[in-house]
Amino acid sequence: MYPMNTTSTNLFINTSELLILTGRKTKSRQIAWLRTSGLPYRINATGHPVVTRAAVVGNSEPMLEIGWVPKVFQPQKKD
Repeated sequence: MYPMNTTSTNLFINTSELLILTGRKTKSRQIAWLRTSGLPYRINATGHPVVTRAAVVGNSEPMLEIGWVPKVFQPQKKD
């Protein structure tokens, strides 16, 4: 759909690439999309999601397992 520059040396995808990836403009909706899509991300000091290029393009190295997850990042149970 949109060409992605895989030869870039940037470790993280930029704001415009995040907009294209998620289809969302606001940081809260980008975070919600990333969470439901299962893409790993972190939140920076300004509250914006930060996604590594390797998470989008693919990486042959295994990801680290995180044992504890804050309750706010756990999937909500539907009654």
